[in-house]
Amino acid sequence: MAKVGVYDWQGNQTGEIDLPDEVFGVAVNEALIHQAAVMYAANRRQGTADTKTRAAVSGGGRKPWRQKGTGRASQGSIRAPQWRGGGVVFGPHPRSYRQDLPKKARKAALRSALSAKLQSGQVVVIEDVPLKEPKTREVAGALERLQAAEGALFVTEAPSRVLYLSTRNLPGVGLQPASDLNVYDVLSHRKLVFTRDAVAKVGEVLGSGTD
Repeated sequence: MAKVGVYDWQGNQTGEIDLPDEVFGVAVNEALIHQAAVMYAANRRQGTADTKTRAAVSGGGRKPWRQKGTGRASQGSIRAPQWRGGGVVFGPHPRSYRQDLPKKARKAALRSALSAKLQSGQVVVIEDVPLKEPKTREVAGALERLQAAEGALFVTEAPSRVLYLSTRNLPGVGLQPASDLNVYDVLSHRKLVFTRDAVAKVGEVLGSGTD
């Protein structure tokens, strides 16, 4: 097991913790990580873009001029694609971009991503978050002391409304409970800040024998 330091809210090291090898010590599979990240990004797309074809554009019910004798190219409607205000050819229409990946593959990709973060020294563990009420400035100060001010993702054991309200206005800072952690969020943030309890929860969710 890999040992990392555990810090308090003031940035002082209070001890060490063993990170389970089955979660933070696996071989990094970049292809699988990429596949999972693409899946999460695709599933976030709304797919609501829509354009009108010539059949949906109003007007153009008659020929703009007679077929022959004008010296101009024949036209059937002023709502044809070549006209200003006409229909769009091959434009986007509402669709689903959803992709699927087996649960075992998603978990394996998350283990790989967490292992890569640990190998690059981007995993920080703290004792807990001592906030009793939302305080954005206090969270910003704690991240500075933990050297995680730029693009940090807090990982907690359970959802925390206080921490959510404290971090929502901090650029690049995210929050996820351990059970909802995913590859997209891990890759989207520079550092991962786990609470001690969150480490245990991630080990429980992603440990061997849970697939």
